[in-house]
Amino acid sequence: MWHGDRQFLLINLVKKDFKIRYRNMSLGMFWSLLNPLVTMAVLTFVYTIIWRGPQVDYPVFVLCGLVPFNFFTMAWASSTSSLVDNASTIKRVPVPRELIPIATVLGNSVHLVVQIGLLLGATLILGHGINRYWLLLPVLWILELIFVCGLALITSAVNVYIRDTRYVVESINTVLFWMVPIFYPVDKIPQEYREVYAYNPIAALVMALRSVLMDGVSPHGPILWKLAIASAATMGIGVLLFRKLKQGFYDYL
Repeated sequence: MWHGDRQFLLINLVKKDFKIRYRNMSLGMFWSLLNPLVTMAVLTFVYTIIWRGPQVDYPVFVLCGLVPFNFFTMAWASSTSSLVDNASTIKRVPVPRELIPIATVLGNSVHLVVQIGLLLGATLILGHGINRYWLLLPVLWILELIFVCGLALITSAVNVYIRDTRYVVESINTVLFWMVPIFYPVDKIPQEYREVYAYNPIAALVMALRSVLMDGVSPHGPILWKLAIASAATMGIGVLLFRKLKQGFYDYL
């Protein structure tokens, strides 16, 4: 029964986050499509026209990086401040605290679903057919979701005590835009640094998506294992740290 209550509460928290996000937006969900489309168009123009880079399938190439990265940055940043933003609810209602940052991440996953549709549509339009490795796509997205939920638990809990945490997260996201191979291929990375990129879950996810959607092959086994281990470890650390820190939430919120 308690499990059912938590599920009901989580669903309602996700709905609340979604309604608040689009309450004053005239274009609503269209922004989920517009933002990656505009960024894709600008990057395609810069790197295929101005810098004369590779022109074949570059829109799909960029979207394979933008879609997971956009979800990661939006979900992580918004979930970091979720406990502080919902301080009144936490003090008034005996809601399990960990559900709030997780609900914020899941609320952002609505954007992710829309943008995945955009990515898959562009992939098919530009001539890449469906292959058997598409069956791995749900696994890749679930691993990213687990990874972001783990980060959300960590930084949302820390942000209750140190309110600058959100700005640290935003700064990290700015750096990651350049450190994740969104608009440049992995083979441009010096060999000695490629192993480091493989340990970055978002970079690993981008490389895996390009393998499946553009090359029609299975992602390299080590990339999948590292992605799975990093996601599980981050979630485990997030749960343990959140349980330890949540005891003082009421005093700091």
